[in-house]
Amino acid sequence: MRPADEAILVIDVQNDFCPGGALAVTGGNEIVAPINALVSEYPVRVFTQDWHPTGHLSFASEHPGLEPYSVTEMPYGPQVLWPDHCVIGSDGAAFHKALSTQPADLIIRKGFRREIDSYSAFFENDHQTPTGLEGYLRNRGVKKIVMVGLATDFCVNFSAVDAANLGFEVTVIESLCRAIDLDGSLDTARSGMIEAGVTLA
Repeated sequence: MRPADEAILVIDVQNDFCPGGALAVTGGNEIVAPINALVSEYPVRVFTQDWHPTGHLSFASEHPGLEPYSVTEMPYGPQVLWPDHCVIGSDGAAFHKALSTQPADLIIRKGFRREIDSYSAFFENDHQTPTGLEGYLRNRGVKKIVMVGLATDFCVNFSAVDAANLGFEVTVIESLCRAIDLDGSLDTARSGMIEAGVTLA
């Protein structure tokens, strides 16, 4: 067992982000078994789940004339428009069937407000509205966070940078993540994480 002040954060290992899903990340299913093997080593275990209402404003289908993966301007800044994905209650929003979720102490659902997307496990995309995860981790005495999951360049990246900015010691295990890599987004994310003080392992 790892020290009591360490947590693992398993990000968005959901059907829609795995092969065959609405927003499939290449190789997303390959990380499931090694994540299962790793989770039990940590005293604090948090899983996140993208959880969008029908008609979420980050969906390209809500913006006639705009294509998936294009970028639009929202009140909180630039927003990539995605295919409809991880709709509340859908099979796509469910965790991958091989992912062992029983060890989870907490499951954080994010993106459930129609008008704002939420990549980070800590804040929505306005970078101000908290999810409550920081308080939970502080109450559990957590100082170090290891992150794994999907996708490296979006939800893992935003979660890692936010956690580092909040003062946690953060490590991203890259071999247990997979990226979308949209127009070089992986390189940009890696640089940003390093700059924020995140360790890429």
